[in-house]
Order: sequence, then C-alpha cells, then structure tokens
Amino acid sequence: MSPETAPSRAAEEELVSIPAGEIVLRDEGTRTEWKAEVPAFRLAPYPVTRELYLAVRGEAPSSGTGPTSGADLTSGGGPRTPVTEVSWMDALRFCDLLSREAGLTPCYVTGDDPDALDVVRDEAADGYRLPTEAEWEYACRAGTPDVRYGELDESAWHRGNSGDRVHDVATRAPNAWGLHDMIGNVWEWCWDLYDPAVYGPYRVFRGGGAYDHPRACRASCRRKSHPTFRIDDLGFRLARSV
Repeated sequence: MSPETAPSRAAEEELVSIPAGEIVLRDEGTRTEWKAEVPAFRLAPYPVTRELYLAVRGEAPSSGTGPTSGADLTSGGGPRTPVTEVSWMDALRFCDLLSREAGLTPCYVTGDDPDALDVVRDEAADGYRLPTEAEWEYACRAGTPDVRYGELDESAWHRGNSGDRVHDVATRAPNAWGLHDMIGNVWEWCWDLYDPAVYGPYRVFRGGGAYDHPRACRASCRRKSHPTFRIDDLGFRLARSV
C-alpha cells in the first residue's frame, strides 16, 4: 500500500467477487452436517496485513512485545505479514473503522457484554465485515470438494515448511478464485458462534496456521474461542456483501 493510497481504497480495489452457491459444513466432533446457501459476496484475497491494520487503527499489535506505532512496523512482523494478536472484537472494530473511512455503513452494533453476545450485525449495511463460516469454507474450496486447493507445501505455510513463523501474505499459490492463505499462515476469525448450547459465546475461526500440523490445514477444520481471545497465529480477512 503506497503512502498516497487511502486504506479503504486499497482494501476495496483488491476484493474478489465470489459467486453464489451452497456448501455442506461438517462438525467432526459431533459428526453433524448442515447445508448453507451462500449469496454472492466479495472477499479479500488475503488476511488483513499489519500495514493495513496500522493505517486504520494507528497501531498494530506485535506478538509478545506490545503495540507497534507508525515509527516501528517491523517489531513482531513486517508490514505484509498478517496482523495477529487480534480478538474477534478487535476485528469487528477494525471493520467498522474502515467502513467509516470509506463512507460506508458500518455492519456492527456493539454493547457492553463482556462475552459480546449483544453484538448485532446489520445485514443491510454495505460496509466491511467478517465472513460467515459458510462463506469462508465455500470461498476456500473454490468450487472443489477437496479439503485443500493444491499441494500443501505449495499453497500453505504450515508446521512443516514455515520455519515456525508467520510469513508475508500471498507468498503461496492461490486457489482457483485467486484467494491466498485460506489454508495455513494464520487462522481467521469468522462471524459465527461455534455451538452456543455447548460453548456459549465462543466464535469460530478457520484455516490453520504456520505452527499447525497438516491435519489442521484443511477447509473443513473448525476451531473456536472466546471473542476476547488473542494469539500469535490468529488474524482475520475482510468481506463485503453485494
């Protein structure tokens, strides 16, 4: 992103149009399946970078060393590495800030509940948001039933080839729809509750990360945590409704 390019313009120019379709999701723990219709939407080709996060928020978290200011973008990762150490709530705040900067209607209304169960998504809003879990897996598979969209070492940074570090975005092969890092590098927050009857406010994240064994780096792998959870291999990706 050049100094002359506004963050919202940089984000909008790169969004990939995803066609409408449907996806069958599966929870391996409960061995249940459910079908979801996916309207057409737009999705970023890679996770939000530290560079973009810093441009919007004024600081970017760096793993284990505190926040990074504009004067120091290399602490904890370079400008093109995915931003990590961001909670689900941090991701929503970022989306709304970027939406306002772009003159779009923010998607989220937040409250004071420490479990974020009072967060409401305005489905008519045209701003930036997190993808739903169904959107994420549908986009990851890109029209194929396979759990990966290519040979693992070529398409993903994982435990076997990452050198135990997160890498710059878009340095592995994309899927058929031009999306990079859907598998590996960092996990990505989704909008959905995981299983509210069992796990309460826990939200879904998908995709596997640079520290994970191949089993976790599959389109179907689901994990979850509290919406305030932060860790050094969990980021997020932008979506917009059409």
